[in-house]
Amino acid sequence: MEKKIIRTDKAPAPIGPYNQAVQYGDMLFISGQIALDPDSGELVQTNILAETQQVMENLKAILSQAGMDFSNVLKTTIFLIDMGQFAQVNEVYGSYFSTAAPARETVQVSGLPKGVNVEISMIAGA
Repeated sequence: MEKKIIRTDKAPAPIGPYNQAVQYGDMLFISGQIALDPDSGELVQTNILAETQQVMENLKAILSQAGMDFSNVLKTTIFLIDMGQFAQVNEVYGSYFSTAAPARETVQVSGLPKGVNVEISMIAGA
């Protein structure tokens, strides 16, 4: 099998030495996404709901570029600065899954890139 780099202008460009996603066979590994608006390059930090929605839209764009959608997601990892925001993040996150939700863990961390409040990574399969 050959690995394929997945890239779309509909999600923010990487801010370091990594790719938006890598596909290996039927598996897609999406790097952690933060609330960067791909059009303006600005962070969306109005509130945790808007921030989480932008993260999920970035993930959606990457899934789409790989010919997948949220029904293909097998596992996610959510990184939060404040576990007190879990319910609000979960509300937005859950709205993107119309079928059975994937496996997931949510962890509180002391810091995230660019001072954001939430970052989410995904693993999907065709």
